[in-house]
Amino acid sequence: MKTKNTYKIVHLPKEQWKDTIIPIEYTTNQYYDVCVEKESDGYKVNIKKKDFSAPVTHYPAEYDFPDKLYEEHWEHAFAWGVLENEKLVAAIETDQELWSNRLRITELWVDKEYQKKGIGHALIELAKEQARQERRRAIILETQSCNVNAIDFYMHEGFNLIGMDTCCYKNNDLDRKEVRLEFGWFPERKARVNKEDIVIREETEADFYETELMTMRAFWNKHHLGCDEHYLVYKLRGSKDYLPELSRIAVKDGKVIGCIMYSKSKIVDGETAHDILTFGPLCVDPEWQGTGVGELLLRESMKIATDRGYKGIVIFGEPDYYPRIGFKTCDNYNITTPDGKNFDAFMGIELIENGFKDIKGKFYEAEVFEHLPKEEVEEYNKNFPFMEKQKFPSQWD
Repeated sequence: MKTKNTYKIVHLPKEQWKDTIIPIEYTTNQYYDVCVEKESDGYKVNIKKKDFSAPVTHYPAEYDFPDKLYEEHWEHAFAWGVLENEKLVAAIETDQELWSNRLRITELWVDKEYQKKGIGHALIELAKEQARQERRRAIILETQSCNVNAIDFYMHEGFNLIGMDTCCYKNNDLDRKEVRLEFGWFPERKARVNKEDIVIREETEADFYETELMTMRAFWNKHHLGCDEHYLVYKLRGSKDYLPELSRIAVKDGKVIGCIMYSKSKIVDGETAHDILTFGPLCVDPEWQGTGVGELLLRESMKIATDRGYKGIVIFGEPDYYPRIGFKTCDNYNITTPDGKNFDAFMGIELIENGFKDIKGKFYEAEVFEHLPKEEVEEYNKNFPFMEKQKFPSQWD
């Protein structure tokens, strides 16, 4: 990822950057004064920006435990940074708070010579993208009440105060004007889309480019660096196994915002082969993800497939999403991968009652899924606006 001034942000691997000290240092003329008063019916909390009588500087040497990357207590830490002449000049680290489904920013630092160049904003955007990919309900972070520049920056980035700890660092944090403040950012809650709000229809040749670009945006950096799903869409259309009569796109105000692509697949049991369905990709433009467009596409196309007499569908998909539509892991149907395996992301659904009753064996997708050479994908990417490749912890490799 590049900032507006072309500073390239790169992943900082744990094996290389563990225990790297983050030299967070700042001077401030102001602080947010935290006042907590106990009253007869509760507590009164007031937080107000005030001036110090003289500038205050904080630096790593004053703390017994300076900030470091990949500290042991952050079990799922992941870091990015900016390197100039192999020197680290900015960094952000996140940790997945799995029990609460939140993402915590554990470190954020930009060297003072590189501040106000858009780097901090770009680093925050990476954390927001990670939260979106992992469907986290919030991003949280801590800072000190005397770090006014940081607080103002976080509020500018959409963070709001969510809590405080008046004795986090020492027992007299209130008197020292250095109170731990917790800030949180929450993804926009999107309204659900009704079927009447969009047009679900077959794709035409005039839609091809827009469908592929939407697919590229939907999958970019999700499972791998970049993606190849948009190229798969292109290749599918020329495959003998593609089923355009089942495939559909979703259109909103004349713009393609989602698609589902179906193809023939097989379940092989010895000498016997059964034809069934596979869909993929099923995707929605990032702007419309979480609004129900994908489910509308899926339910509409499943009804069409059922009406045409298909018995069932087998997919590789997200186990947190498809079971609520009715998909079950394929071990429920005596279906395995070609190498005899089963796992949560390998799922199927019967389109008619007992659709898989007399079907068992090994599942094989259409050949087009197995032949997406990286060099061909890279060449095909030249047809679309440039998108920066970036490493994320949820990627498969």
